[in-house]
Amino acid sequence: MSKPLVVSLPHQLGRTEAVRRLKDGIQWAREKYGGIVSIQQEEWAGDQLTFRVGALGQAANGLIDVSDNDVTLTVQLPWLLAKFAEKAQAALQKQGHLLLEKK
Repeated sequence: MSKPLVVSLPHQLGRTEAVRRLKDGIQWAREKYGGIVSIQQEEWAGDQLTFRVGALGQAANGLIDVSDNDVTLTVQLPWLLAKFAEKAQAALQKQGHLLLEKK
C-alpha cells in the first residue's frame, strides 16, 4: 500500500460553516462526477467524515477532519490511483480552496 495522500486546506470559516460547505460540495461532486467516481461510504461523526470512494475499478478510503481553521483530507490510495496522486493533490487543493473561500 502506498503512503497516504494528505491535503491541508486552511480556512477562516469556522468549523460549522466549513462542514456545511463540505457537505454541499460532496453532493455537487456526486451530481457532476457520479459516472466516474462513486461514493460508496460517507459517515459523519461530528466534524469528521470517514469515506470510501471508487474510481477506475479501484477503491480508496479516507478521512476528512474539520477544525476551526483548517480541513485535513487524508486518503489511502491503492497503487493504481497512487500513480495519479501528485495531480490529484493539486486538483484537491484547488477545488478545496474554491469550496472554502469566504464568500
